[in-house]
Amino acid sequence: MDGTKKALVIGAGAAALVGAAVFRQRETDLRGKVVLITGGSRGLGLALARELAAEDCRIAVCARDPQELRAVRDDPALRGRVTTFECDVSRQDQVESMIRVAIGRLGRIDVLVNNAGEIEVGPVEAMSIQDFREAMDTMFWGVVYPSLAVMPEMTRRRSGHIVTITSIGGKVAVPHLLPYTCAKFAAVGFSEGLHAELAKTRVKVTTVAPGLMRTGSYRNAWFKGNTDREAAWFSLGATMPGVSINAMRAARQVVTAIKRGRSETILSLPAKLLALTHGVFPGTTSDILGLVNRWILPEGDNGHRVQGRDVDLLRSSLMKALTVLGRRVAGELNQPA
Repeated sequence: MDGTKKALVIGAGAAALVGAAVFRQRETDLRGKVVLITGGSRGLGLALARELAAEDCRIAVCARDPQELRAVRDDPALRGRVTTFECDVSRQDQVESMIRVAIGRLGRIDVLVNNAGEIEVGPVEAMSIQDFREAMDTMFWGVVYPSLAVMPEMTRRRSGHIVTITSIGGKVAVPHLLPYTCAKFAAVGFSEGLHAELAKTRVKVTTVAPGLMRTGSYRNAWFKGNTDREAAWFSLGATMPGVSINAMRAARQVVTAIKRGRSETILSLPAKLLALTHGVFPGTTSDILGLVNRWILPEGDNGHRVQGRDVDLLRSSLMKALTVLGRRVAGELNQPA
């Protein structure tokens, strides 16, 4: 390598190091920030609560289940550092009341993390209008209500951060997740639009699109159609390394996105590749997913819903062995057995 090339390489390396140092300096210090997490009693929400508590944040969590909220208060990483609220985010009156009480008790909300959600798996033939309505109520309106409730106080202070946990299913329509996908597409649109509109107020908005995560969520997912086979493919995908991302790793990436004020972050390499491919070749991606639905995913139009923890196949020795990582993290993240 001649002198000129060597100087260019050294210069480029130095510039990269300086850029990285400046970027780190621009990270927001979260110490003392009040963070409200919806759906924070289990799964990714609980992982985020623990990760943000480690950043010395003041944590508030809301969820529907009082028993799960008691478990959060007793969590060793959160004991004495968390305030809990019983709230159904699909109910506007409950959300607005909860936000008022939270601000009155904690003084303010610096970061809102819209995380509450439910997963329903099955072919469209097995889905009802009510399934679509419930998905929209929780994962779209359950994002809109809290965001609009915290927005006036944040814009008045010209400070705050609204984070919405969406899904790769909000960027690519995945078969057998249609109500979920519709709600997540709507949530992505709301979050991205809110980012553009609030830019002038200095309130930050981040859209998070995770792929499959190892949170044990398949135990609480709902299955329709051929429930055994639907539960099998989904639980395996949400458990296998390489296909799914570890929940605590995902939580750390979300916290990094908050600290750096990113407008968007996609979690897991498979999700990033799928989003990129769909962005460049949307028709081809849809055709391939159609073939997956036709040749791989199970058929069945049974409209009866079964929750993952009640699916007989998942109790078999083989499935227990194949989902050992998912079962382990389910116990760690308050997913009911």
